[in-house]
Amino acid sequence: MNAVERMQGPPKAPFAWRRLSDLVQFGLFAGLIVWATVHGAGRMGYNWQWYRVPRYFFREIDGDIYLGPLAKGLIVTLEISALALVLTVLFGLFAAILRQSGSLVGGALVRVYIEAIRNTPLLVQLYLFYFVLSPILGIDRYWTGVLCLAVFEGAFAAEIFRAGIEAVPKGQWEAGRSLGLTAGHLYRLVVLPQALRLVLPPLTGLSVSLVKHSAIVSVIAVFDLTNEGRNVIADTFLTFEIWLAVAAVYLAATGTMSAAVGLLERRLKT
Repeated sequence: MNAVERMQGPPKAPFAWRRLSDLVQFGLFAGLIVWATVHGAGRMGYNWQWYRVPRYFFREIDGDIYLGPLAKGLIVTLEISALALVLTVLFGLFAAILRQSGSLVGGALVRVYIEAIRNTPLLVQLYLFYFVLSPILGIDRYWTGVLCLAVFEGAFAAEIFRAGIEAVPKGQWEAGRSLGLTAGHLYRLVVLPQALRLVLPPLTGLSVSLVKHSAIVSVIAVFDLTNEGRNVIADTFLTFEIWLAVAAVYLAATGTMSAAVGLLERRLKT
């Protein structure tokens, strides 16, 4: 083996074989989880009733399709996630620009915001929003959950935007200033379009986390997927079936978004 081959390391397996290996490993892991669940439920004497689950997603009555509680909960989850994502981007972008503005007060406020949010539990923040800020602002529990999620994820989005802005070459800043652009025009026309290519993949990944974190709004009685699943279990005692179905729905939603992130990253590299 020559020096070049030693630097390159061992030869990589073809893409198809690596993909097949990943699928096999995932299949084995998933099979192990299924076996452990079935085996554990069997030792408890649990009676599986999967045939009762579909009616809680949808049911057909006289030829018409009606959504069940789990389907309605999924819609609420996606709505909350979408609204919170829009606010997350706005909060994160504003915080990042304020931190880069050079203002001592603005920079200090952003640092306090980021450190306070990132170093306290989301559940505690949700209770503070619900019991303290919600009565002051006069908003209902739905928008309380949306706002809390946006503030929480906005702290992480601020760091993503800051990294993207700082990655723009200084020559671009200097060129914009030499043309007489104001700070607003400089960000809008020069900096942000270039930073967007860098921050879009991690922001899309952040949206995946947002969908998962949205389940916490169930503790303040927002009828999202998790809360609806809990209500169905209380009525039917189908504990294993419903929670596994809810987990599968979350996995399908976040898995689809993760696949979209991968596709986006590959397109941005080309």
